[in-house]
Amino acid sequence: MADAPRLRILVIGASGVLGRAIFAELAPRHDIVTAGSKSGEIRFDIADPAAIVDGLKRAGPLDAVVCAAGSVNFTPLEAIAPARLEASSFGLGLINKLMGQVNLALAARDVLRDGGSITLIAGVLADTPILTGSSASMVNGALESFALAAAIEMPRGLRINVVSPTVFEESMADYGPFFRGFDPVPVARAARAFSRSVEGRQTGQVYKVL
Repeated sequence: MADAPRLRILVIGASGVLGRAIFAELAPRHDIVTAGSKSGEIRFDIADPAAIVDGLKRAGPLDAVVCAAGSVNFTPLEAIAPARLEASSFGLGLINKLMGQVNLALAARDVLRDGGSITLIAGVLADTPILTGSSASMVNGALESFALAAAIEMPRGLRINVVSPTVFEESMADYGPFFRGFDPVPVARAARAFSRSVEGRQTGQVYKVL
């Protein structure tokens, strides 16, 4: 079998638990450009559409864009009142994790080399709700549906997929109280799902890591 091509990949959120694992998984075979809001070779906030466009321009030619970034609030539903988006507890997740990644995909579509790929991050709460997690469930489910729909309209042979993992073993110290009874997985398992998306040929897939 011929050696797979060496790709140039932008990894957003590369300094986080998942981002570091993705870097470790892909770097031996590919050229990685790291990005984030506070660290990385390129700095930009995915909640800012103009910053996304500028960041991708500064990244130079790319074969793949991978996102391991996105924030949501965890708030009891009883404490959430009707409000405009910017004032709502749901606003962070919708503006940052959801529209941040949607805008990233739209911007990447316009700059990736032919046949390139986009991989977004969702999560287990799309399927398995927890107390205080309504924002995460809504955002993760929307991201999965967006990728399914966007895949049939991507030009130039571009692909788009989503990785949707459960909680990581490495994150249980921080998130364990939210995920009582869940079986955490090593973050390296989720990183391998990103390899499957980047190095494979499927599109419109949701890779569940459970």
